Amino acid sequence: MQHNCAISAKLSKYPERWGLERGSHLGLSLLLPNSSSPDLWIIMKLSLISVIICLAVQSALAAPKVNKPRKTAPLLINPDAQPDLPTARVAQAAADAAGLNITDVQGDILIGMKKNKELFFFFGIKNATDFKSKLSSDIAPLITPTNALLPGSTPPDTAVNIAFSKTGLDTLGVTDDLGDISFNGGQFTDATALGDPGTGNWVPGFAGTNIHGVLLLASGTVDNINDELASIQSALGDSITEIYRLQGAARPGDQEGHEHFGFMDGISQPAVNGFTPDVHPGQMNVSASTILLGVDGDNTRPPWATGGSFLAFRQLQQKVPEFEKYLVDNALDMPGLTPQENAELLGARFIGRWKSGAPIDLAPLRDDPDLAIDVNRNNDFTFDHPEIPGFDITTNQTFCPFSAHIRKSRPRDDFSPDESFTRPIMRAGIPYGPEVTDDEKASNTSSSDPSLERGLAFVSYQSDLNTGFRFIQQNWVDAADFFFGKSHSGECPVRQPNQPFDPIIGRDSNAGSVAPPDSDRTISGSDPLDKNHIFTLDIDFVVSRGGEYFFSPPISALTGKLAQ
Repeated sequence: MQHNCAISAKLSKYPERWGLERGSHLGLSLLLPNSSSPDLWIIMKLSLISVIICLAVQSALAAPKVNKPRKTAPLLINPDAQPDLPTARVAQAAADAAGLNITDVQGDILIGMKKNKELFFFFGIKNATDFKSKLSSDIAPLITPTNALLPGSTPPDTAVNIAFSKTGLDTLGVTDDLGDISFNGGQFTDATALGDPGTGNWVPGFAGTNIHGVLLLASGTVDNINDELASIQSALGDSITEIYRLQGAARPGDQEGHEHFGFMDGISQPAVNGFTPDVHPGQMNVSASTILLGVDGDNTRPPWATGGSFLAFRQLQQKVPEFEKYLVDNALDMPGLTPQENAELLGARFIGRWKSGAPIDLAPLRDDPDLAIDVNRNNDFTFDHPEIPGFDITTNQTFCPFSAHIRKSRPRDDFSPDESFTRPIMRAGIPYGPEVTDDEKASNTSSSDPSLERGLAFVSYQSDLNTGFRFIQQNWVDAADFFFGKSHSGECPVRQPNQPFDPIIGRDSNAGSVAPPDSDRTISGSDPLDKNHIFTLDIDFVVSRGGEYFFSPPISALTGKLAQ
């Protein structure tokens, strides 16, 4: 090939040597002979062929690079222990019957903790005019609605959602009151109320109110996500600036669906009227108005916000080696169990479920994987045991401690079944960071290397932060005076000794102040043989790295109110 191109170059540079008129352009104009030699025509044909070949090569080299087809992987995962999503047809029928427009609801809000890979791209808006124009013309068509992610539909290679902070909406000139005080203030000002000991551990990007929005991109592969993000960044150009990004991914192999401590997650999602027609035993059945704005009688929000939801984002670092070491060092002493089984039992009583997802209220001594994957049984418990003579839910912690993570965040029969006590949220988070390394296991210490940080990218959706995420965190999880010893008649709780906050994510907050990081915390009730056994937690197993509150608008608002 190089030889043919070289011949063409020589023919063009020295035409008279080859019997051609100077000035002729090989391959583009007629080759004019200046003699009648038969050999000339052969030379001319060869030269023409060589020119064509040469130009073809140059054209190929100059052509834009075409990406190879990406390896495909499912956008969503579906662990057996988690409730199945309804099919697109069934969900649409339920939505139609309830008057809910799920085609205008962004896809991440209702599907739960089922993403395979997900990127959170936090940005600031530099040029509101340009951004609004591109939001309407380029970004809105990319946004993935709920129905596109359900079984029976054809999902995109990469799902895209977008949400805005209060300062982001203000920057766009949208100043309507959405009826949420916490959203208006932002999470940075809420740090102490959420139990964060200051913001020294926060990722710098979350400090202040510089984040105006977040793009959520989910796919089966990171390559797909990166390609889609590059396209979006190209479309938005200089109208935005990147502030921070966090890549999440389902854990590998048999740990799919489990968070980094090893426990199956996403089991206790509520069933939302107008979306989830089949309600499993023990599953909360809630009005769509607890998750979405402007539906089921919610007439106080601006009409353009109907179908939107408030997004609470928290980056929660998990100290996995330290957690595992604590369980081994403080293992229970239950007869008939090995030391390892006693360590696992303590962990299960801290969480309220075994690593498989089986609830300890139904499997109090040993894990039961079959129970874990049975969606008709793995939520069918109340913490009460009327089948046991003399069992008193206000004092008995034999089955599940009052301080267990799942009990602090969803009390069930510790309260009356009145919905005002359920505080439903739709969780949609995903693990981030690599698996624990051999060095970390050997040292029982999390690495200080930022690239090895791991944890949970916590996401919850609700129609009101003050009755959803914020209430659960501040008034239940963190509250040392929130005790579950309570009769069904609605009487005030009876204080129990050392029965405080959630041992996993709870912080002892008192009168608006928070104890310093790794301050000693004490709990009791985790030992089924001795409810007064005090466990001293001398390290924070979960460290807040910050976050922000966002509003995930209905898709129609991206070409309407937000683009005006």
